[in-house]
Amino acid sequence: MNRSSSHAFVNQLLVYTLVMICFSGTIGLGTVWMRHQISLTANATKVLDARIAEVERQVSETTTVIEAEQDPVVLQERNTQWHLGLVSPAKEQFVDMPGDPVRRLAAKHNRGLFSDEAAPVAVSLRMAGLNP
Repeated sequence: MNRSSSHAFVNQLLVYTLVMICFSGTIGLGTVWMRHQISLTANATKVLDARIAEVERQVSETTTVIEAEQDPVVLQERNTQWHLGLVSPAKEQFVDMPGDPVRRLAAKHNRGLFSDEAAPVAVSLRMAGLNP
């Protein structure tokens, strides 16, 4: 009887050992998978950061070119080169508007947005090449 109880104890110890090995292996495999996913995410983030930096550089270059072309001397030169015949506006044509221009434009744009009545919309369509 003593012999069978020692076999039962050894069998239980062997089963528990196998369960612990499988459990530890599963945790190890999960850890490796999670580290791989972290690595993939880090690489994707690095690629996106590089793309964002490239787009910001292109925007900066474009802004610089636009600002250079908006210089009054350059505009006058383009007017002369291309024979546009444009003239500078007279002092009487300028009107100073009080307040913040961004807020004024936003209010103008959103004027009919929060009112009860719908703003009328006029649509006209003209097709080239068709004779009425």
